[in-house]
Order: sequence, then C-alpha cells, then structure tokens
Amino acid sequence: METESNHTLLTEFVLVGFTRDPFLQTIFLVLFLASYTLTMTGNLGLMTLICLDSHLHTPMYFFVGNLSFLDVWYSTVYTPRILFDCISRDKAMSLAGCAAQFFFSAGLAYSECFLLAAMAYDRYVAICSPLLYATAMPWKLCVQLVTGCYLIGFANAVIHTGNTFRLHFCGSNVIDHFFCDAPPLVKMACEDTRVYELLLAAVIGCNVLATTILILGSYAGIAAAITGIRSATGRRKALSTCSAHLVSVSLFYGSILLMYCRPSSQRTPAWDKANALFYTVVNPLVNPLIYSLRNKDVKSASRKVLGRFIIP
Repeated sequence: METESNHTLLTEFVLVGFTRDPFLQTIFLVLFLASYTLTMTGNLGLMTLICLDSHLHTPMYFFVGNLSFLDVWYSTVYTPRILFDCISRDKAMSLAGCAAQFFFSAGLAYSECFLLAAMAYDRYVAICSPLLYATAMPWKLCVQLVTGCYLIGFANAVIHTGNTFRLHFCGSNVIDHFFCDAPPLVKMACEDTRVYELLLAAVIGCNVLATTILILGSYAGIAAAITGIRSATGRRKALSTCSAHLVSVSLFYGSILLMYCRPSSQRTPAWDKANALFYTVVNPLVNPLIYSLRNKDVKSASRKVLGRFIIP
C-alpha cells in the first residue's frame, strides 16, 4: 500500500467471490468449470464449422463467427479467475491485474455492442433487399464493419479504464464481487466521484444509445418489410432469419441495462453478482446454442464435418 496525505492508497484488492464456504466453493468450482468447458466447446466448435463449410461463408455467419470469437475471450476474462478463487485461499488481485481485467472486460463488451448492431444491419439488408444482398454486403464492407467494432470498442475501453483508475482507492480493499467492476470500485474511491460518474454515464450512455438506435432502426425496417410479405410462410421465414439475433440482443442488453441503470440505492452486492452472471457467463454459453439449435445450415455443416473427420 502507498500513503498519500492522510489516506493509505490501495495497491491490491481481495475479491470475495460468491461464497467463503468451502463446500459451496467446491460446488461452484464444478459448475463454473462445466460452464467454461461448454462455452469453449460451443463457441470454438461454431467458429470451426464456419471456417470449414463453404456454405457458411456468408456475411451472416462471418458476424456470428466473430460473436463466438468475442464470447471465447469474454468468458476467459472472468471464468478462470472465478475458478482460481474457488480453489485458492489467496483471493488478492493487484491493482494492475484489476485494471487489466477491467480494460479487457470493457473492450469486449463495447465491441459486442457494436457487433450486435452490425448484425442487425446485416439482417435488415438481407430481408429488405434480398436481391441486392451480395452487392450491398461485400466482404470488404463486412471486414470493415467488424474491424470498426473492435476499434471503437477498445477505444472506449481506454477512456473507461483511464477514467476509473485515475481515482485513488483507500479504506477496505475487499471487493464484494467476483471481478473488478466499476460500481464496487467507485465505492472505494477516497475522492469526489461526481465528475467520474458523469463521464462514465456519458460514455456508456452514448455507446448504448448509438447501438440501440442502429438496432431499433434496422428492426423497424425489417418489421415494415415483413408486414409487406403476403404469404405466412414468407413471413415466418423472414422472422426465423433474425430470431436468434433478437434473443442475443435481448439477453445482452437486458442484463447490462439492469446492471447499470438500476439506482445505486436499490442495488446490493448479491444483486450485482447475480445480474453480472448473465452477461459474463450465461451469454457466452448460450449464444452458440441460439445460433445452432434451430439452424438448418449449422446442423448440415455439423453432419458434413463429422462425416469427413470422424466417420471413416
């Protein structure tokens, strides 16, 4: 620890995690290990299928593959640390380690926000202009959109992280959470955080607002196009092409909005941890299921790959 004025500044934190009970820690270890294994298997498996099957070399699956790529790293930012805390008595995390986890967490989250918006635009073009889809969504544009998502995401993470870790932390170094997040860190700041909170709200608000407008605008166009389709079969087919994306958007944005838009007076550590589980652990686990369970293209690609590499 370092001393500045009358405050002892913190240089490391202790993560409480979910419980200190050894028996419950064992149960959590098994659950999170199984979850992490399934998350890696599902997302890496979906990425492999998209790479190997030429029928999946389309803009839609290019974006889905990048979503799986983000989810692999997103889950890796959190779950290995949770597993470590379940088996170790030393739950300390250095200030640098906390900042690194915070940076990658923010960068991947912002990138996923913009990637989901790009996927909404892709579905808008596919449904509203199917005959011009190949022309309107060339590979060069797809690569530029995905690259832009990463660049914007991590540029925002630099602002978010720099704004947070310019604060000085003092007092108790115990964080009642399973990762380094903004709400518990703000409570440990030994200075006025009003400017920080305003900037944080502006950064999160502008990004969420921008991506929400893009998504809602795309789906407004999709809804208008679907109402113009006369056959019920055509409407169902159009809806099925964007249903998986709608579920992903609802889970991701719903959990984040519940986390950061709830008044601080109504929040508790238990609420924060339970809600954070959805976008840190559950979303990366269910996304590959959402995009594969009822998807004929992915099922067909799975059968081909199994037939090529497993069945003699």
